[in-house]
Amino acid sequence: MKVTVFGATGGIGQELVRQALAAGHQVTAVVRDPARLSPAGDALDLFRSDLRDTEALREAVEGRDAVLSGLGARSTKDARTGIAAALTRPVLRALDATGTRRFLAVSAGPLAPEPDDQRFVHRRVMVPLISTLLKPVYDDLKVMEAEVRRSATDWTLVRPPRLLDRPVTGAYRTALNVNLRGGSTIGRADVAHAMLAMIDDPATVKQGVSVAY
Repeated sequence: MKVTVFGATGGIGQELVRQALAAGHQVTAVVRDPARLSPAGDALDLFRSDLRDTEALREAVEGRDAVLSGLGARSTKDARTGIAAALTRPVLRALDATGTRRFLAVSAGPLAPEPDDQRFVHRRVMVPLISTLLKPVYDDLKVMEAEVRRSATDWTLVRPPRLLDRPVTGAYRTALNVNLRGGSTIGRADVAHAMLAMIDDPATVKQGVSVAY
């Protein structure tokens, strides 16, 4: 496939690029600073952009089979500016202008409802605490999610819990529009693995997908 990755220098973004190249895909990585991107290969094209120019972004997404986004705040300070939503808007406009349909974006587990059988400590202690501490991040992502859902794309919102740095395992669980019982962590590499697997999965189109160990 031909895929484009936004946020390609982030933790999940670099894994998306690395694993897509390993799978034999043609990858366009949209970056502000190419020096921060570790993966390399003949099938990798670098597209330098700060995402301010929607017209320029058309070149990065036109004719692609899928566009994947790891865009988001790197801190609560960034989140207070609404950066996830602000960075995603020009991407959605470029997709609309080119007719590229498949779009997958990283969001966060606390935006999905908890299952009825969720563990008490998780539901009553962990989720409220994390939601309070990182409220600016989740408020930003709520706006981003709303704009993605209103778009004309065949979208998927991928909602991981706390992210870890560990090698890809492929041993994770997924659920549509609800969090996973006891699912409190996942590796960034496995989030990327799940996103790439979802590209061709019609069951995930226009759905929120929770992913966790």
